[in-house]
Amino acid sequence: MRRLLFITHADVLIDPNVPVEQWPLNDKGRARHDAFSNAPCLDGVLTVYSSAEQKALDGAEILSKARGIPHRIEPLLHENDRTATGFLPPEAFEQAADAFFAHPTESMRGWERACDAQARVVAACQQIARTETEGDIAIVAHGGVGALLLCYATGVEISRSYDQPGRGGGNVIILSLPTFSVIESWQSLETLSEKTS
Repeated sequence: MRRLLFITHADVLIDPNVPVEQWPLNDKGRARHDAFSNAPCLDGVLTVYSSAEQKALDGAEILSKARGIPHRIEPLLHENDRTATGFLPPEAFEQAADAFFAHPTESMRGWERACDAQARVVAACQQIARTETEGDIAIVAHGGVGALLLCYATGVEISRSYDQPGRGGGNVIILSLPTFSVIESWQSLETLSEKTS
């Protein structure tokens, strides 16, 4: 059975004066991805994809270099488009994210609709799975669209209850290919690093 590992980027260097898509991983985030690159669950991975956002590029490059596997960019893996509001302070962001998931067919303050973001990320992952016909695939992307992918794979309506745990990112969903059924729901990089199989 082939697998798709959807990995969310870990901790980022937040700068309100820099566009969100240009935020890099911070030192903690880089260290978490570096440690995870040795995880046994990655042994079958032959290629890694990422969005074009810097934090995802950073995580994918760490994995690519550690494993000696190619890294390819798929722009459609980007986080839900929030450029209409730009940076929001944490409390305002959480309120906006709640509304994004609670009203998936509506645009919250100009954000991309959750239903559209879900269709985009699912189509991107399916295309990658059709393109890469050998071995497992790793994707380094984002928590919001990861939650939407998990809702699709689980066969449930869009809900924030399927969002990744915690606020530091760095979690993994493992899906079977080609069915996209769930093997593992959200697991932290650290938890999977400790698993022997």
